Amino acid sequence: MEVLFAALEGTTLAQSLRSSRWLYAGVNAAHIFAIALLVGSVVPLNLRLLGVWRGISREAVVRVLAPVAAAGLVLALLTGPLLFAVRAREYSDIGFLQLKLIFIAVGVLSTLALCRAHGFLLKDAPRARLAGHAILSTVCWSGALVCGRLIAFAGD
Repeated sequence: MEVLFAALEGTTLAQSLRSSRWLYAGVNAAHIFAIALLVGSVVPLNLRLLGVWRGISREAVVRVLAPVAAAGLVLALLTGPLLFAVRAREYSDIGFLQLKLIFIAVGVLSTLALCRAHGFLLKDAPRARLAGHAILSTVCWSGALVCGRLIAFAGD
């Protein structure tokens, strides 16, 4: 893996990110924006799945917030590897990054499983299943957020 990470760091894109303060800052800002979209959509969506705001239909909340969360996830999945490439060998050894990736994988896979079983709008999903998913999702995305921030304080 060390050779692969060294090769990743040696790519033109990674070198450009390392040498350009503004390019790196732009990618970093886009990653933060992506996380804001993702977590900022997932938390209220999960609260609705837990029964908050019963006066607003679950379908309406899902229709509005799920695409925003998905857009945030896609942007984060595009920008995160770019940030990783800058110091891939160093970052690969950080436990918080590894834990962040686990949280992301579980969060994405649990959402895909829920949607596969009950459709995008979750119309026939039992309350207990929705509540369990909402709790797991909130833990995963909050955990990914915290671990991502702690990466800056790990090592050395």
